[in-house]
Amino acid sequence: MEDQSDHGDLLHDILKVMRSVNETHARGLFELMRTESSLPQLRSYIDRTLSEVQVSGEDNEAIHTLQGLRSTVDRESDTPPLRPNIMDVQYLCNVAPFRVPARPWTTVTDDDALVSHLVSLYFTWDYPFYAFVDCKAFIHHMTMGNVDSDLCSPFLVNALLANACYYSQYSETYAVPGDVMSKGRKFLAEAERYLPSYQLEKGEGVRLASLQGALLLYERYAMSGEDDLGYTMLNLAIDMAQGLGVINRDHLDLAKMQLSEEMIRSVRRTAWGLFQADTVVHTNFLKPSRVDRVSIKRIDRDESGPEELWVPYPTEKRPRRSWLSQYFDESCQLSFIARDISRHLYQDTTDSGDQYRRKQDLYDQLRRWERGLPASFATELRPPPHILLLRMRYHALLIGLARDGFGVQSLFLGSEEHRKTLDKSAQDISLASAREISLLARVHQEEFGMERAHQFATYALMLALFTMLDHPSFDILDDDFLSLTIAFSITASHSQVGRYLFHMFRQSVRCRNQDERVLHSERVPDEIKELFGRHSLSQMPDRWGNYADGLERYRGSFPRGPWDYVASGVRDMLEKYERLSLGNQEVSLSRRPSSHSNWAP
Repeated sequence: MEDQSDHGDLLHDILKVMRSVNETHARGLFELMRTESSLPQLRSYIDRTLSEVQVSGEDNEAIHTLQGLRSTVDRESDTPPLRPNIMDVQYLCNVAPFRVPARPWTTVTDDDALVSHLVSLYFTWDYPFYAFVDCKAFIHHMTMGNVDSDLCSPFLVNALLANACYYSQYSETYAVPGDVMSKGRKFLAEAERYLPSYQLEKGEGVRLASLQGALLLYERYAMSGEDDLGYTMLNLAIDMAQGLGVINRDHLDLAKMQLSEEMIRSVRRTAWGLFQADTVVHTNFLKPSRVDRVSIKRIDRDESGPEELWVPYPTEKRPRRSWLSQYFDESCQLSFIARDISRHLYQDTTDSGDQYRRKQDLYDQLRRWERGLPASFATELRPPPHILLLRMRYHALLIGLARDGFGVQSLFLGSEEHRKTLDKSAQDISLASAREISLLARVHQEEFGMERAHQFATYALMLALFTMLDHPSFDILDDDFLSLTIAFSITASHSQVGRYLFHMFRQSVRCRNQDERVLHSERVPDEIKELFGRHSLSQMPDRWGNYADGLERYRGSFPRGPWDYVASGVRDMLEKYERLSLGNQEVSLSRRPSSHSNWAP
């Protein structure tokens, strides 16, 4: 193993696992140690062993011990080795699904293997959620090396590489070893050097690659938390799309514009991917969507055949059927409902009776959408991550709709008794969806790990956790709450915004005065106790103590809450989350305080 002398906790957990699992698994673990395997190889072995142990029905102690070792490996993997892993990257390039050149696209590196590794990571883990780039067209034009292409540009490539570094643990992706904030910083700086010239593109002069690059930078800034730049880039992308006439305009027939089939596919995917991004962001943060309609046809729902696979590069996990175009079509349909929810909850002003009827209709639409999902999307079939995230998105919308925009209602429908009944029903719906998000996160973690989960997972996990925290029956020892906390601790550790959020979450949990119950519970694993404990059980420095570093620059920017950043509830958490990740939106998209009627189906 790398730098074993620096990883006492890791060695301790490995020995504990070897004592608890059967001889075959223990021997395999010993062989990994003997051959000085890397942390990713150890992580892959643990995942495979855990799956086998769970299927075989071995005792819970072995399962908990393996899960504890996996958490330790995840934490150790967060700090990359100080020496370059060139040989490891070269090895990964041999199995990377995409082979592309570094030059002429970037001056940050001339290492084709590293760039191929990063591009493969992006298209495996980030891309499927929004899918606003035509993958085949991008790879084709990047391979050809034509920097004047409308479907690939140095700006787009460097923005993509900056995002892809989020999913890599190799030291080459860090500008400062071990500093999460510095991941992809060199690629980002090169993308930003191109940005001024691309911002000058207006109307029909906008290159599609520039719009795609702006969307990528929105994602990047949302992870790293640069002040206000998340909204800036999202709004820039929306303005570019309006200039091209593909959104918020009358119907546009691309077939009459003498465009190639490749360009038509790319424009369609980008316009509809932007629509999804717009509805996700604005519904997440309680604001009306900017994209009212997409002016061109959607991509063919059956573009992806059953033979098309999603391969979980660079892990050894089994490939799954991708169903990417079917997923994309379902995500677009969900986006229509999300758009209407955002307009109804955060913009419309209607009387209480209309509010009730409209919310009932939106709820019914959501439930019909979920019932109409293909059988291949079933959670028990353990589909690829983008389908699990789609279901998380559905439950996040249900929570928002049931809790009425997380505001305090001033007008109620019917009698006080009726209001209490509706409120309890809404709380039950919210809690049920939070538990479903917990289940989906467990499947994601068991099948793929959470280290490379798309950043939307961090939002969904945070929403589910605070929904449970807000419930009158909150119990810190609830298995779903503890499971969500473990998943959140992993996803949060990989970005600066995530670290800030995790610090605020810990502070908020402590204010409920139940953390002592965790520390004294015999059934709670040590790694969870350490997450909630005010001091680690080993009396070592708090691993998460530095997650608050840098938060002081936000002092005074939060409308509510004390200086320790405790979130008073779901709505307060979302306001803080928005400020940390996207900044202050200064266009005319003010958040409505709350809707004017209670509701529950």
